[in-house]
This record gives sequence, C-alpha cells and structure tokens, in this order.
Amino acid sequence: MQEVKTINEDERTRKLLLGLLLDAIGMVSFTIPLVGEFTDVVWAPVAAFIMTRMYKGRVGRVAGILTFVEEIIPFTDVIPSFTLTWIYTYYFQRNNNDA
Repeated sequence: MQEVKTINEDERTRKLLLGLLLDAIGMVSFTIPLVGEFTDVVWAPVAAFIMTRMYKGRVGRVAGILTFVEEIIPFTDVIPSFTLTWIYTYYFQRNNNDA
C-alpha cells in the first residue's frame, strides 16, 4: 500500500513540475513584445493537447479548452493554466471526492 502512495505522490510532483515548466513556456511569449503574441497561435493548440494528455477525462477536456482560449487571447499569458489545473485536481477535486 505504501508503494501505491509513493507512486501517486511521484506522479503529483511530476505533474506539478511539468505544469510549472509549461506555464513558464507559455509566459515566455508574453515577454517578447508583438512577436510573442504571434507565437501563441502555435503554442495554444500544443498547450491544449498537452493538457488533455496530462489530465484524463472531463477535467482534461475542460482544462484543454480553457488553456487554448487563455493562450490564444492576447495578454492573458500570465494565467498559469497548468498550475491551476494541478491545484484543482489534487486539492479541490480530491476534497470533494472525500466528502
């Protein structure tokens, strides 16, 4: 049982670190004036696809759509979608399932 808990904690940590990295990549385009917003046209579908693979089911689908919209709209790159989805998945959703 301890091994399963360790695997779950490793997966949580891996998703958090990957999410932080992907949020940072999404914010890099925000730091390059004018050019950065054009890179979002490429990054938005890539980020949405990655989000749907990281989080399965309804959470992944909804987060993927929201990530696409957030990345495609100019000047919204500062919203950390991957990190917010991680927080939702491992804190809010888990607490609702415990009730």
